[in-house]
Amino acid sequence: MRGIFASCALAALLLSAAWADHQHHHDHSSEHSHEGELSCHKLSSPNADFAFALYKSLNAQTAAGKNIFYSPLGISTALSMLSTGASGETHSQLFSSLGYSTLNQTQVNEAYEHLFHMMGHSQEAQQLEVGNGVAVRTDFSPLEKFLKDAMHFYSGEIFKVDFAKPDEAAAEINRFIASKTHDKIKDMVKDLDPSMAMVLINYVYFRGQWEKPFDGNHTHKADFHVDKTTTVKVDMMKRMGRYDFYHDTDNHTTVIMVPYKGNTSMMIVLPDEGKMKEVEGFINKDYIRHWHNKLYRNSVELFLPKFSISADAVLDHSLKEMGITDAFENSADFSGMSDSIKLKVSKVSHQAVLSVDETGTEAAAATTIEIMPMSMPININVNRPFLAFILEHSTRSILFMGKISNPTAA
Repeated sequence: MRGIFASCALAALLLSAAWADHQHHHDHSSEHSHEGELSCHKLSSPNADFAFALYKSLNAQTAAGKNIFYSPLGISTALSMLSTGASGETHSQLFSSLGYSTLNQTQVNEAYEHLFHMMGHSQEAQQLEVGNGVAVRTDFSPLEKFLKDAMHFYSGEIFKVDFAKPDEAAAEINRFIASKTHDKIKDMVKDLDPSMAMVLINYVYFRGQWEKPFDGNHTHKADFHVDKTTTVKVDMMKRMGRYDFYHDTDNHTTVIMVPYKGNTSMMIVLPDEGKMKEVEGFINKDYIRHWHNKLYRNSVELFLPKFSISADAVLDHSLKEMGITDAFENSADFSGMSDSIKLKVSKVSHQAVLSVDETGTEAAAATTIEIMPMSMPININVNRPFLAFILEHSTRSILFMGKISNPTAA
């Protein structure tokens, strides 16, 4: 599969809820004031903490040698949209797990509206689409305020489905997800309960071109060491160029920033051999910031595997572990969505896809010549498990993150 893209969709399934007339999504690209310019940055720190807490939980449940890949921004967005309809203890648990205890719902809503606005201005070199869908049961009306908030602040599109015909309902929701992720994620929703009332969907689609493409003629077969005893053959790309790089001797890691055109970069964190567990033990947003600040430009001979992976996860266990418990119980309070029917979350599932190759586009032919200093280049060979972060700089968001343990695992 050519192109580098990452995409994901998240569905939070609510057992009973709602429907409203299909309303056309309208554009909220209103001008934001100077304070507004920073409002999405309020989310940056709590969202990063949430991302790492989720990583630690998912990692504990993931078998050795398996890849982990997800969109922290997508999951935070879906849970924030959910929180607009929550009250009482259910709302408190969502907010404290998301790290929003010092904020109120209005501030969070406005920050997301601004974040979508910022991301909507993506350059032609990259496609970045973030949004939400609310699939609601045909015979039930949710509260108007919840639907308005979902549309206005979370770029939500609202559509009706007949959950009494679960196969048709699933097909319709899957069509929505496929259309938003350019057919990268097709059959996400299966086995819908006929008593289902509403499915909240979040999608993040990203596709970028490397600022400095790799030359396909230099790609060669090479070994990738999954663990001490397992080696797989990968297509290893190779590029000599100037990159922002940092070797953190104290923390056994090499960090390199591989930029896309536009406002995004892939940060690769390569632990020294045998040190992945140790790095996973301490890594958090402060290390990411520390490494980001320490980066310096150097000549690098970079070896990076081509790969395409897909990872999915049911997040119920992790979210409960992180303190979001009431939402799944009969005691859940979603009175902000419906004042007549008791609702609870039945399942939160997530799927993300990542593909990396030389160019980042189907047909990009570009020749870039860099002036190289005479110093010897540093050799960085990504031939063992590594952590990857796709960072969006204007909103300071972690779009995607994960651990690539085996690039050949589909």
